Amino acid sequence: MRVDLTDLRLFRDVAEAGSITGGAARSHLALAAASTRIRGLETDVGAALMTRGRSGVTLTAAGHALLAHARTMLAGADRLSEDMQVYRAGLAGEVRLLSNTNAMEFLPEALSAFLAANPGVSVDLEERLSDEIVGLVAEGAADLGIAAGTVDFGALQTFPFRTDRFVLVTTPGHPLAGAPSLYFADALACDFVGLDRISALQRFLAEKAARAGRPLRLRVQVRSFDAACRLAEAGVGVAITPETTARRAAATLSLALTPLADDWALRELTLCARDLDALKPTARRLADALRLY
Repeated sequence: MRVDLTDLRLFRDVAEAGSITGGAARSHLALAAASTRIRGLETDVGAALMTRGRSGVTLTAAGHALLAHARTMLAGADRLSEDMQVYRAGLAGEVRLLSNTNAMEFLPEALSAFLAANPGVSVDLEERLSDEIVGLVAEGAADLGIAAGTVDFGALQTFPFRTDRFVLVTTPGHPLAGAPSLYFADALACDFVGLDRISALQRFLAEKAARAGRPLRLRVQVRSFDAACRLAEAGVGVAITPETTARRAAATLSLALTPLADDWALRELTLCARDLDALKPTARRLADALRLY
């Protein structure tokens, strides 16, 4: 079959977006042009690659097989392009990095130093749940991931990144304040200040609450842990945040921090990759920076 990298990149984007509309947007193509290219690719392959439905597209067996090859070929093309940049003025490239919510607290400083040292590089950073991160890195959908050390990393290469613990943030006079530690389930009778429902951490906490047989009573949703701490100080509700963030906030706010005793509350954050040596140069440099930072 004839191999067209533009078609393969579009197919990958459609598969990851779950719709031709979303894939076309990612590939910066008009919807009609994207649909024509996908039909042409199916004709070239000689098999249907996806089924179309009202809610999006679903890959066929042939589609899954092509997606694996497309990711490998596109990664190779990206590495070729970046390796050749060594012989041109300047050095540019994009790195796809996935991170869980907890690790996001450590990344601004680390990425700032890396990007300052690599002005031609951009980082596509996306927040995901830890188990999703491992799956997507293993599939080749991302160059690097930072996930909780409690997940099964399979055959991925792993490197320590950070350690942190979740704490309950309340006003100093709150009934739950002052204990050496407490379990997450002990706080479920309280109103919570949480992150947006689509955040990885908020989905994780909602799942833990459901397993405990109690709903998570979200009174206010905000975009950052700092905002959650400010609202917790005002008595709007209690919040679950990384201890690092909570201690920084407590330097200027009147807060009580109570460590969570649940096993999952201690977070060993781990950097992962399929094969560090096989990464494109910019991704290898970012991995080295995150490991050393």
